[in-house]
Amino acid sequence: MLLTELGARLDALFDTQRLKDYCPNGLQVEGRAEVRRVLCGVTASQALIDRAVAGGYDALFVHHGLFWRGDDGRVTGFRRRRLRALLANDISLFAYHLPLDVHPELGNNAQLAVLMGWQGEGRFADQDLGWIGRPAQPGQSAQAIATALAQCLGRTPLLVGDAQRPVMRVAWCTGGAQGYFEHAILAGADLYVSGEISEQTVHLARESGVPYIAAGHHATERYGARAIADHLVRELGLEAEFVDIDNPV
Repeated sequence: MLLTELGARLDALFDTQRLKDYCPNGLQVEGRAEVRRVLCGVTASQALIDRAVAGGYDALFVHHGLFWRGDDGRVTGFRRRRLRALLANDISLFAYHLPLDVHPELGNNAQLAVLMGWQGEGRFADQDLGWIGRPAQPGQSAQAIATALAQCLGRTPLLVGDAQRPVMRVAWCTGGAQGYFEHAILAGADLYVSGEISEQTVHLARESGVPYIAAGHHATERYGARAIADHLVRELGLEAEFVDIDNPV
């Protein structure tokens, strides 16, 4: 498949013009004109780029790309090393941030719901990034959901607030979305799950009575890129693989 066609197909899939983001979505680094093999991962780290080079991949697909609003902008240090590896090996880099979070089927929130058996029934917060719905077993405690998350994600989440609160409505937003906790409470959630946690999150959980689970930024955002790898194989006929570069955060 031509690189230009792949880019157009991905941009259409994610409707990149719909969302306001703080990074460029789509093709961030242009490589060879034809793409047969794509390596998918969460972040365009040196480790993932090195895997793409060693495996002879034509392109990378990631959630966290190389360029962010507010960055210094100079190509030095780790940025130089990453770009040099991509350009020297003619490997393209596609990155989709918020568009991958919100996609109704392949997105991080959608895939976390599939993994956990949650039924998304509504959206909340800025640009409808947050999801809210029913847990797999309505009425089970926040602690029981934290235990299920630990089993599914392979890491122990941090639960703050009322661990025994029965959960009829669970809200979630993967990654660093602790700032949407109050939105989740206003949306009627009995529990909010995200990736990271801030100091003020603890106080809000204690004072509101709504518990909060920080399940890991990387841990909650592995599944969109994995779903994209399957999509590229199934729908576009490409060779694609997901690689999980371990990150404890």
